[in-house]
Amino acid sequence: MAAPNDFYFPPFDSIKATHVRPGIRSLLKQLEGELEELERTVEPTWPKLVEPLERIVDRLVVVLGAISHLKSVKDDPELRSAIEEIQPETVAFHLKLGQSKAIYNAFKAIKESPDWDTLNDAKKRIVESQIKDAVLTGIALEDNKREQFNKIEQELAKLSKKFGENVLDATKKFEKLITDKKDVEGLPATALGLAAQTAMSKGHENATAENGPWIITLDAPSFMAVMQHAKNRTLREEVYRAIVSRASTGDLDNAALIDQILKLRLEKAKLLGYNNYAEVSMATKMATVEKAEELLEKLRSASWNPAVQDMEDLKYFSKSQGVPEADNLSHWDISFWSERLRESKYEINEEDLRPYFSFPKVMDGIFSLANKLFGINIEPADGLAPVWNKDVRFYRVNDSSGSPIAFFYFDPYSRPSEKRGGAWMDEVVGRSRVLSQDGSSARLPVAHMVCNQMPPVGDKPSLMTFREVETIFHEFGHALQHMLTKQDEGLVAGIRNIEWDAVELPSQFMENWCYHRDTLMSIGKHYETGESIPEEIYKKLLAARTFRAGSQSLRQIKLASLDLELHTKYVPGGSESIYDVDKRVSKRTQILPPLPEDKFLCSFSHIFAGGYAAGYYSYKWAEVLSADAFSAFEDAGLDDDKAVKETGHRFRETVLALGGGKAPFEVFVEFRGREPSPEPLLRHNGLLQVAAV
Repeated sequence: MAAPNDFYFPPFDSIKATHVRPGIRSLLKQLEGELEELERTVEPTWPKLVEPLERIVDRLVVVLGAISHLKSVKDDPELRSAIEEIQPETVAFHLKLGQSKAIYNAFKAIKESPDWDTLNDAKKRIVESQIKDAVLTGIALEDNKREQFNKIEQELAKLSKKFGENVLDATKKFEKLITDKKDVEGLPATALGLAAQTAMSKGHENATAENGPWIITLDAPSFMAVMQHAKNRTLREEVYRAIVSRASTGDLDNAALIDQILKLRLEKAKLLGYNNYAEVSMATKMATVEKAEELLEKLRSASWNPAVQDMEDLKYFSKSQGVPEADNLSHWDISFWSERLRESKYEINEEDLRPYFSFPKVMDGIFSLANKLFGINIEPADGLAPVWNKDVRFYRVNDSSGSPIAFFYFDPYSRPSEKRGGAWMDEVVGRSRVLSQDGSSARLPVAHMVCNQMPPVGDKPSLMTFREVETIFHEFGHALQHMLTKQDEGLVAGIRNIEWDAVELPSQFMENWCYHRDTLMSIGKHYETGESIPEEIYKKLLAARTFRAGSQSLRQIKLASLDLELHTKYVPGGSESIYDVDKRVSKRTQILPPLPEDKFLCSFSHIFAGGYAAGYYSYKWAEVLSADAFSAFEDAGLDDDKAVKETGHRFRETVLALGGGKAPFEVFVEFRGREPSPEPLLRHNGLLQVAAV
């Protein structure tokens, strides 16, 4: 593999699995030498500290980024095992870099020097975040305390891995064999196909979707289909009870692990000088514990009555269908009757919409929206950079004068054999003055966007569902923040150093445009006839957006409140159990009280085996920011082109340009002229007028 300063666009077409081990090892060796040199010569100045540090960090990010990107889009066993083998070495280097006393002391010296006030926002943010990150990795602790800290870290990593494995094993353990056709009545063809395929893999080699036997599991596609579509109420109940009691019994019981995890997190917080773990989590986020709790309470009180009304609507509707359980709906009836009610209210079939959303049209629409809002021109630049698959498109982004300001790759189609599912955006290289190619202008940012939609068939273009259209808008929002940055300090340019709970702002902001009539009509054109999407379908899409919004909002608020409660007030081993906390929070956040045997905490992987500990609230937090940002355009007048352009320019100069170089709260206030308000989100979800009544 070429040394990373030899290319501008990574040689994606020629990196092979065999290059990974020798390439990364020689890179790490080189970087270790540079790190030692930096530690030896470091002075608390920009050229002697930050610039050499940025060079080290950048090389690591660009090279490891290119390789892990290939693993996501062009996976093969050799590449996977090569990456796995070098992982411990890269982790060890990250730790060495993160726990460097010399670098930490130099940053502290900059912060304490008389020149501190002469630094601009971006430089201050770099210094402060470097100090904060080092402190949170235990660097400032005395030796014996640091040993204890590192022990806690190791132990927490082990416990959360075990938690995740228990959830996985408990999920696998449940299987329900069904042989009688009338027990699977209502299940869609895709779900029956999946259930028969599962049965075949378990030794029922004659299983067919048509005649069974079928096996239902607790994997999301299987159990969701049962909860939403199975007419057999007993089956729904059995599956529901299994899902809420996962990993809560026998040798897979996660309850003791949860207590252990919460206990160690609290110890870690106290070692670092915080009162509780939520404060540690918030140290690197935009919110504070109080602000997050305050927001959740505002949203909760606005969502409660609408959620009660949702429940009434379901009772009324199920009564009209003449079912005996109408007066006594239980947890396993809610999804089923919600789906029936939704079908009767907004007969939208996702599949019927596909012909209106052809991939080329959707891209044209997004690019012309970006031109209108932000004054940029996006043009195909295929052939300029090497790609990893023939379907990958490459684009150049130009400013209004025609000069290039960024580039991006787009890999749109699904390739199940080698590409992981879902959609994402990431950086290939970031904007940077230090890593300038010509010594005068900053290096330009390069991004990649990846989706998984249906490939074109024959001479038919790729046809998308409305969900997939929303997904492209979402990922493009992330890419814009990376590409339109005006930040020259590489460590805070683009999406780097943006707080976790603010990072979804531009992506969720862009999704709002999918519901804007003119935007949707401009991309929703039938691929054969060219006719626009029918008005009544547009109205249904708009109305369906707020269907059961109170209930959905309350569900998210329950999870977020429970997460915060466990990481602020709960005392492991005290008088209250984790389940008591769950019951207490549910009283305020759940219309139907949980079943006595509901132990869903034992499978709450987001906070016990994922990155969302004391951070689950950030889903809602970012929704508030993005809805409020969009409301600036509504206030200006969505049909007033001049006003939309002016507001778009302001959004570009703040949210998209400042990157991680300014605190996101200040960036938001600079754009919006005031603090964020939850009202636009409540209004978009149809919860404002109900709350007002």
